[in-house]
Amino acid sequence: MNRIKQLFDEQFVIDLFRQEVLPHYPAFTSISRVVIRPYKDMVWETTYHVVIAFDTYFLKADGEEIKIPIVCSAHSSEPRENVYQALKYLWAQGFPTEGIDLPDPIFYSEYFRGTFYRGLKGENLLYYIQKRDYPAVERIVVSAARLFARLHSLPATTAANFNPDNSRIRTVTPGVDRILIEMSQRYGNKYNDELRRLYGYFIRQEEEYFSATDQLLSLIHGDAHPENIIQTAEDRIGLIDFTDFCLGDFARDIGTFLQQLDYKVITKAGNPTYANELKTTFLNTYWESSGQRPTADILRRIDLYYNWTSIRTATYWFMKFNHDEIRAAELLSTVKDRVKSGDLDII
Repeated sequence: MNRIKQLFDEQFVIDLFRQEVLPHYPAFTSISRVVIRPYKDMVWETTYHVVIAFDTYFLKADGEEIKIPIVCSAHSSEPRENVYQALKYLWAQGFPTEGIDLPDPIFYSEYFRGTFYRGLKGENLLYYIQKRDYPAVERIVVSAARLFARLHSLPATTAANFNPDNSRIRTVTPGVDRILIEMSQRYGNKYNDELRRLYGYFIRQEEEYFSATDQLLSLIHGDAHPENIIQTAEDRIGLIDFTDFCLGDFARDIGTFLQQLDYKVITKAGNPTYANELKTTFLNTYWESSGQRPTADILRRIDLYYNWTSIRTATYWFMKFNHDEIRAAELLSTVKDRVKSGDLDII
C-alpha cells in the first residue's frame, strides 16, 4: 500500500498528531477528532504529491473543542524538509510581524517526506479577484508589495538557500528538457522549436545578469502569485507555499507576481485596464517600501521573469489533464511578440 494513504485515515492521523503535534500546544489536553480535506490529492501506486488540510479539534481541560488547521505538504520524490527549514528560518528572523502572517512549522516527517505546519485561515487574493471585490484586491496588493520588499531585505546567506535547484531558470523543476519531452508526446514538434528558443533566450539573459554582478542574490519566495497570498484579517496578509523558497534574483518574485496578477485579473475579471492599475500600484508600493530605484537594469530583469512566467503558464495549459491548447498557444504567441519586439515595458 502507498504509505501516504495512511494520512487519509482519521484514526492514524489522530494518533500521529497526539504524538507529534499536541506537545506544541500545551494549553490542550488531547485531540478529539480530525476532518481530512485534501487540497492536492495525486496518489499513484507507490508515488504521490499531496497537500492535505486537517481540521484538528483540540480538547481543553474543561472539554471545550478548539479547531486548528494543520496542513501537510508531501512529495514522494521531492522531500519537503526544505519547507520546514525555510519556515523555521523566517520565524527566527522575525518575519511574521507588521501585518504579515506565516504558517507555523510543527514537524517534518522523513517517513512521509512531508512537512506539517499550522495553516492560515482566510481567502486568497484570487478569491477576491474572482468576486471582483476591488477594495479588498487593492488592499491586498499593497500589502503584498510591502511583504515582498521585507522578504527581499532579509539576510541572503548561502545557508538560507533551502532549494538551490530553484535558484536559476536552467535548473527549475521540471526543467526545459522534461517539458519538451512531454510536449513532444502530446503535440509532436508543433511547439517545441518555439519553446526551445524562448527557454534558451531566458536562460542566456539570466546568466548574463548574474555574470555581470554578484549582488543579485536575495531570499525569494520563488512562486509568487495571487493564490499564495492570503488575507488573514482586514489589515493582515499571509504568505503560503514555501516549496520553491530559495536564493535568487528579487526581480523574479516581482515579475512572477505581476504576470500572475495581470493574467488572473484579465481572465477572471475581464479588466485589462484595472490589471495595469494594480501592477502600477504594486510596483510603486514596492519601490517605496524597499527604498530601491527602478533602474533600467532592474526593469529588464523583471520583464525577463514576467515573460518566463507567461511561458510557464502556457505550458501548464498545454500539459494539464484538461488541457486548453488555444489558451496556451495565445500566451505563447504573446510572449514571442514581446521578446521579438524588445518591449521592456511591463505596464
